[in-house]
Amino acid sequence: MAEERRVVTVGGKGSLLSSSSVFEIANGLSRLSIDSSALSKVSSSSNSKTSKTNTPTQSATFSILSNLAPEEARASLVVLLNKLSLSSSTSAAVNQLSDIILKDVSLSSNLQISFDNTIDGVSPGDFSVAAIAGISAILDHRSSALSVITDAVAALSCEALGADISAFNLNDSGDGSSAKDVVSVASDLKILLNGSKFVNRESDEPSVSGVPVVHGKFREICRLLHSSTRVQLNSAIVSNSGSSGTSSSMCTTVFSLAVAIKDLGNISYNRAKHIVDSRIADEDEFPAMLLKECPRPDQLKALFASLVSAHSEEDYVKFSHDVSSLLVMVEQIISWEALAAFFSIEGKDFITQGDTSVGEDSAKTAGKKGGKKKKILGKGTTALVQFLKDRLLSMPIQTEASQNVMVLENFVRNFLALLDPKDLGFDTLLKKVKDIVESNESRRLPKLPKGTRDFAKEQMAIRERAFSIITEVFKRHGAAALDTPAFEMRETLMGKYGEDSKLIYDLADQGGELCSLRYDLTVPFARYVAMNGLTSFKRYQIAKVYRRDNPSKGRYREFYQCDFDIAGQFEKMMPDFEVIKILTELLDELDIGEYEVKLNHRKLLDGMLAICGVPQEKFRTICSSIDKLDKQSFEQIKKEMVDEKGLSNEISDRIGSFVKWRGPPVELLSKLKQEHSFLENNECSLALDELEIMFKALEKSKCIDRVVFDLSLARGLDYYTGVIFEAVFKGAAQVGSIAAGGRYDNLIGMFGTRQVPSVGISLGIERVFAIMEQLQKDKNQEIRATETQVLVSILGDDSALAAELVGELWNAKVKAEFMIHKKVMKHIDRARDSRIPWMVLVGERELSEGVVKLKDVVAAIDYEVPRGKLVDDLCRRLGM
Repeated sequence: MAEERRVVTVGGKGSLLSSSSVFEIANGLSRLSIDSSALSKVSSSSNSKTSKTNTPTQSATFSILSNLAPEEARASLVVLLNKLSLSSSTSAAVNQLSDIILKDVSLSSNLQISFDNTIDGVSPGDFSVAAIAGISAILDHRSSALSVITDAVAALSCEALGADISAFNLNDSGDGSSAKDVVSVASDLKILLNGSKFVNRESDEPSVSGVPVVHGKFREICRLLHSSTRVQLNSAIVSNSGSSGTSSSMCTTVFSLAVAIKDLGNISYNRAKHIVDSRIADEDEFPAMLLKECPRPDQLKALFASLVSAHSEEDYVKFSHDVSSLLVMVEQIISWEALAAFFSIEGKDFITQGDTSVGEDSAKTAGKKGGKKKKILGKGTTALVQFLKDRLLSMPIQTEASQNVMVLENFVRNFLALLDPKDLGFDTLLKKVKDIVESNESRRLPKLPKGTRDFAKEQMAIRERAFSIITEVFKRHGAAALDTPAFEMRETLMGKYGEDSKLIYDLADQGGELCSLRYDLTVPFARYVAMNGLTSFKRYQIAKVYRRDNPSKGRYREFYQCDFDIAGQFEKMMPDFEVIKILTELLDELDIGEYEVKLNHRKLLDGMLAICGVPQEKFRTICSSIDKLDKQSFEQIKKEMVDEKGLSNEISDRIGSFVKWRGPPVELLSKLKQEHSFLENNECSLALDELEIMFKALEKSKCIDRVVFDLSLARGLDYYTGVIFEAVFKGAAQVGSIAAGGRYDNLIGMFGTRQVPSVGISLGIERVFAIMEQLQKDKNQEIRATETQVLVSILGDDSALAAELVGELWNAKVKAEFMIHKKVMKHIDRARDSRIPWMVLVGERELSEGVVKLKDVVAAIDYEVPRGKLVDDLCRRLGM
């Protein structure tokens, strides 16, 4: 059958060695072929070197293989052969290696190989690197497969245990704070268990609730190992001096894998033991067999201690070998867990009688037992169990009742073989599990794109209330609503946001137009004013914006902004005063708690940079650095300004002395007016005069106590030209800036039209929502998702009557819903759950007497009202 095996070629141009190929060659599942060009290269290289030297060759014997399992030794030779073929200087060792591998020589435990080390200088260090890479390839292949199989086995165990699977109800928050692989594992398990009637019958079991975290971490490490191994398999031999560092580097990821493997084995053993102890303890000989031959946690612990010791002693080959042995041990544990779960679900009758029904207990055929109800497994686990049964029934097994013990032993042997990665049927099982998880019938649960989120009805109730308050404040100040497209021409957005321009979402070319999703609402507003030739416009806009940022807690890629802008020539500094007054009104009326409005002036900031000695061409980039002071220390910012942006330490220290100034607006303004360097700078002098006008207006409007004058505030966006400000929440929730804005006199003119001076504010409503939601939780306040005033309850099945009554209420502008059910408590429960204050109940008695019953749900008081006066009476009670 050797000719039917897949052929893997190494040494050829463009050929890449994979972990799967190494595994297959090492276990005789594939044949190795050496590319003819590689062999020719070896021959010519060897002849050339031989002709140039008369020095006798010296042989070096490497017995490193004697410490490895045959699979590992063979993998090591394959990797070394590939590395030699990729090296610029090849060796006659290629011929010897190819002979060993191509002839399928059995690698005995005492195998030693001698290489002529004068040809290429192949050293023990090179062999160690190849051995570690070969074992890593085996670990990579087997771990990747196990990460799929172990999830399926855990799903079977959940059903065997009737486990509470509420721990699998995980969702990606979208802000980068969720562990991707943990959520992914939980999603896969829910797919496998979708529709199961076996789960959620017992209390929480740690070996089940811990599955997403333990399996997720294992999956994450497997992916890292795959990336590092792929590089090592296809790299040439490095100089002998670098082999030690290469070995250490490779084993860093392998060590993390060892920890994950140990945790995986422990949690699997605990599930298997729980199944045996609680689910099949009434059976006879089979349960005793289940855990008798299964590796135990103390064996895992001992082997893990051995590999830790080898790692600390820098014996990296032994360390890798021990990790491989640990993985084999955990594979066995998981196989025994699968056997226990399968036996618990199907029962011994399947094994001895060969019942092939899916989801039914074979005991139904035993009349004296009265038959058992049909089992309803999950859609995914049903398909998996049927697959296992079909494969097991296709294997040779004795079925005479008198030989039950032998039957059980044969069954166990056949079952464990299915989960052996070296078995020819294992790939079929692996493919089946992947198909189940990825199939259309059990498709992966819907997932949100990173940096986005859904909002439940309770959240939407808070958002709608907030939007209503915000809109009311904006309209109070005479603003008109404006809406602009979600995407703009790319040229419209570029060059307006400084270093943040890299966060713009570009769209695919659509018919010759390069477009991008809007980054904010200010630039589209400026574009609108310029396009329409407006010279004066006061507008508000509430819409979503998009930023290709790295999501973090409270930071998303899609979010709402609430903008208010004033464009046009007005009294000096009065538009600036008004937008800050609007900001304080918004935050006061949203009632989120303590906040402060930090304020600065861009001309003052530019003047300060000039005083400190910053070149003008670096003003914007240094502003971007200063803008990070709310998140980083000045020492970190200084390092960025000096190392990355080329400022001297002296200039950076001067900047540091100024940006520490903050305090009450009037007091700090007076202090700055006494600084001669500021008064002598035209930019600073102009800024201080403008701020004096604005601070007087804020004092008169009684909102200056909310403002803090802060010279560290920079606002990194390029288009600001005057006053800049930022609101910061001072409560317990760490949400950062909740609003920001400033003056931008030149932005509209950048579109090729006349300059229209403008100032605006943008409220970061998503962070405000987070604060409001937390306040609701802290106050234990229930959030009512609807505004329904009346529930029309029909005690029967008269849908026409329901339509008639609720139609009259809707026509009268009453917010009403209807329900048709015979049981009155169902109606009352619905009203209470939805916090609907009034009910209209109509049953047979009410119909016959021409009345309706009006119920005050909160007070639990009933009123009888003539049918014809229902609407008038109800509107009166609702104050309409």
